[in-house]
Amino acid sequence: MATDPKEDKETRTLIYMCRNCHKQYSTAREHQCVFRHKIKHSEAEQTLARVDLSSDPTYPRVTRECPECGENTVLFFQSKAKSTDATMQLYFACCNSACGHRWTVDSSQEN
Repeated sequence: MATDPKEDKETRTLIYMCRNCHKQYSTAREHQCVFRHKIKHSEAEQTLARVDLSSDPTYPRVTRECPECGENTVLFFQSKAKSTDATMQLYFACCNSACGHRWTVDSSQEN
């Protein structure tokens, strides 16, 4: 049975109507979602999601020089990768709100 979502204009509720016989079926309240668009972002896109990280006081900060502007206070956070084969990546963001540069350092380059 193929049904299409329709609106009952009198009661302003969602119903489903059979394409063949036009019989109407009411929906349970928890099944009223007609369409859901889930966007799957890559790990790199997720790190760029927040625009102004420097204004968020919950991120830890460390003394390290920004390669773009020379600011010596940066914040850091971990990647949001959920795959089991992904390695944990540490990202840095400049605390200078005019700069906002973000970068990562390869763990093999760290002291």
